[in-house]
Amino acid sequence: LRVVLFLLLLICVRVVNHHCHGVATTASSTYYTGGPQPQWQSGTGAGPSTSTSGPPGAAWPLPPDMNSGVYSSPRDQPTSPPAPHETLGLGRGTFTYEELAAATGGFSQANLLGQGGFGYVHKGVLPSGRAVAVKQLKSGSGQGEREFQAEVDIIGRVHHRHLVSLVGHCIAGASRMLVYEFVPNKTLEFHLHGEGLPAMAWPTRLRIALGAAKGLAYLHEDCHPRIIHRDIKSANILLDNNFEAMVADFGLAKLTYDGITHVSTRVMGTFGYLAPEYASSGKLTEKSDVYSYGVMLVELLTGRRPIDATAHLVLEDGLVEWARPALSRALADGDYGAVADPRLQGSYDPVEMARVVASAAACVRHSAKKRPKMSQVPMP
Repeated sequence: LRVVLFLLLLICVRVVNHHCHGVATTASSTYYTGGPQPQWQSGTGAGPSTSTSGPPGAAWPLPPDMNSGVYSSPRDQPTSPPAPHETLGLGRGTFTYEELAAATGGFSQANLLGQGGFGYVHKGVLPSGRAVAVKQLKSGSGQGEREFQAEVDIIGRVHHRHLVSLVGHCIAGASRMLVYEFVPNKTLEFHLHGEGLPAMAWPTRLRIALGAAKGLAYLHEDCHPRIIHRDIKSANILLDNNFEAMVADFGLAKLTYDGITHVSTRVMGTFGYLAPEYASSGKLTEKSDVYSYGVMLVELLTGRRPIDATAHLVLEDGLVEWARPALSRALADGDYGAVADPRLQGSYDPVEMARVVASAAACVRHSAKKRPKMSQVPMP
């Protein structure tokens, strides 16, 4: 009888230990209780300020209706034991509003990277030292919880060398944030148009054009269902330290199924890059992205912005209306001086230039049916 009682007691102890282990790994567990805080990008080591109001750049208050933050990520592969509040797998974990506020120094002005279509983007540093970009959606941005979750689901399925990856997201009451990998070398727009910067060399421009094309082709043809970006522009092409292009900002992305033309209830994008059929009727296909990519190619070739009131050349109908005949003449004559950025000073391979000019001319055709697919764009 004693032996039987001993065995029953041993079984009960094992059951209790098993359940306790499960509780310790739930998403509601709290880890930041007296642990070390991340060092801020400013190098001060100070945490976020305690101000309770103010615009981006000041400390952001905790939402009064905040529930526990929910953080998720597209990747589920096992990895080494997670750091507190950071990873439960490769890029997977539980982030609260407080943790992302801490990582960004209270969403400080010093960490402000820019303002996107739906909100402010701040650089953050996780406790592990990994840099991230935290996109906090504006209140009243027009992106509801369903749209936010759809964006997360879309990005979570996308992994490509030339596309910016999502690390995870946070929903905390009315506050919603997306956490992306940090791409360190700013944007194509910055390097192409920034004042006082050296002219971007031709091989660099070519590398960027090719990388962006590969990323878009992946979205259009290798994702299931396919993805339309809807806001391709130089400001959404991020560059790493090797000037490799990474397509960013899927906040305007839409899904479409094979053979279906999507008619959008609201036109989104950036003036100067919008395909004519999309701007006029809301008809959205992959060819809308192809057009926007073509505008970006013309921008890379000429060094001109799509809409630039300060340009010496009068472009009454915009860059594309001027570029279409100019690109055709350049191809016919084999003379690219009129379309090449004068800052290049003729330093480019004419064969490569001809291919890029031909690609740009094909992508910005007025008829969507006559534009190539991204995988068909002729690049050197």
